[in-house]
Amino acid sequence: MTTLHLPGFPRIGAKRELKTLLEQYWNHAIDADALLDGCRALRQKHWLLQKAAGVELSPVGDFSLYDHVLDSQILVGAVPRRFGFDAATLSVPQYFELARGNASQLTLEMTKWFDTNYHYLVPEWQADTVFSANPAPLLAQVKEAQALGVAVKPVLVGPLTLLWLGKNKGPAFDRLSLLPALLASYRQILAALATQGVQWVQIDEPILALDLPPAWSEELRHSYQALADSPVQLLLATYFGSVAEHADWLKALPVAGLHLDLVRAPQQLATFARGWPNDKVLSAGMVDGRNVWRSDLTVALDTLEPLQAQLGERLWIAPSCSLLHCPFDLAAETRLETDIKTGWRLPCRKSTN
Repeated sequence: MTTLHLPGFPRIGAKRELKTLLEQYWNHAIDADALLDGCRALRQKHWLLQKAAGVELSPVGDFSLYDHVLDSQILVGAVPRRFGFDAATLSVPQYFELARGNASQLTLEMTKWFDTNYHYLVPEWQADTVFSANPAPLLAQVKEAQALGVAVKPVLVGPLTLLWLGKNKGPAFDRLSLLPALLASYRQILAALATQGVQWVQIDEPILALDLPPAWSEELRHSYQALADSPVQLLLATYFGSVAEHADWLKALPVAGLHLDLVRAPQQLATFARGWPNDKVLSAGMVDGRNVWRSDLTVALDTLEPLQAQLGERLWIAPSCSLLHCPFDLAAETRLETDIKTGWRLPCRKSTN
């Protein structure tokens, strides 16, 4: 049986509920507890929508009050030192000071998440940056989803992508020098997830689709060798382009599965399908996660049927990337012209995003 999973889900809500909650909090109409309660209800609504739509592994950790890259910094205990905050005891007001600045510190720089319209907060790295695993917030969300009977797949920004997306501060140094300590934090996070009954964890490394310096490509290989003894199964996720040039070593990595963006780079499938290992999952990203247009199901089936015959249960199906980039509910679009509206897709056969 083929598994349907999501790399990520829009967090804002079909009626922009998260935006409303944030504005109420920033305007002092609600307090932090009310904000967190509202966010919890929104997360749970989304998980139940996915479950009803037949999603078999739902993402956890993709929800954020502001930015998932900032949340990743908190997860590994490396918030910018200039704020003087401890990631393990970070309050809601302090979180938004990181996101929006305060009277004494400018906000973190923002820039585009690859070639999407999403903007993330740029991490700040120093030669002596210290990492300390802080999995408690993620574990809390895992428990929330499990309490609803949802099969979970926590989603993490990969260690190499997290380093790459940041900027050096202070004296010049090689960011890769931070990698061993960062990987130690990831190992602790994965171990903590395993104790919560998590079986699969998705680790996103979209930088694989970039033209990386050789040292970074080499460290990507070494990093997943270092995570090979993880007590959970790892799905390494790539998107926004082809990673066919890395196919040989990606097939050999000690991970349980690989996700490919087959919307942006459908041609790479032939390279990966040929000689795909017998002990690994191949996740086919067939629905465009960056655009609203309806998928051509005939083309999708023509692609997937021979792949399913080859892989059987080791074939997973998903959108090309997180649905974060398409936070729309077709049912709410009442003013669209008919010829445009009929071209929009309905994710998972329901108006879930």
